[in-house]
Amino acid sequence: MNERQKMVDEIRKIYGLDSSRVLSAMLQVPRDKFIDPQYKELAYRDGPVPIGFGQTMSQPYTVAFMTDLLTDNKKIKEWKVMEIGTGSGYQAAILSKLVEKVFTIEIVPELAERAKKTLKKLGYKNIYVELGSGEWGWKEHAPYNAIMITAQVEKVPQELFNQLKTGGVLVAPVGGRHLQTMTRYTKRRSGSLRRESFQHYVFVPFIKKDKD
Repeated sequence: MNERQKMVDEIRKIYGLDSSRVLSAMLQVPRDKFIDPQYKELAYRDGPVPIGFGQTMSQPYTVAFMTDLLTDNKKIKEWKVMEIGTGSGYQAAILSKLVEKVFTIEIVPELAERAKKTLKKLGYKNIYVELGSGEWGWKEHAPYNAIMITAQVEKVPQELFNQLKTGGVLVAPVGGRHLQTMTRYTKRRSGSLRRESFQHYVFVPFIKKDKD
């Protein structure tokens, strides 16, 4: 049994997550290619992996759970998704197997450049990486069917909701620095938001930068 298959089997067995399309996407993406070789032995273990600059790659189950919340029971092949916090590029790669286009924003220049190189080397052609502050989104390509925030926020920036389509979903770890609740927002036709709360997590903080 290869490591990717073992990782997926553990997600299914230990956590009970059984989304065939999410787990299939995870089988297609080589997680070990997105991390520094010194951490290679950690690639498929159920834990976060350091990627430098105070950032981490989320544990496999967290990636699977957030992806499932974002895409649950929806026709998503033609979706356009925005990710806030590219990090290593792994989460964007998973999403790219499920939707038409992924637009991902990273505030740390070195991580943005590394992710671009990794994704290009691995042949991903439907992922677009932008260097910038995720607080402002990527208005040029809005509106989006879905938005994922991969860092801790006390409150989701309103500009991100503005860039979400009616009926669209936004998933983010919302809460204080030391504990967040995974939260899914659905944008109603009226513009109001339906909010659902799920499990507790601890993510690295959302980094903001003043708009130029």
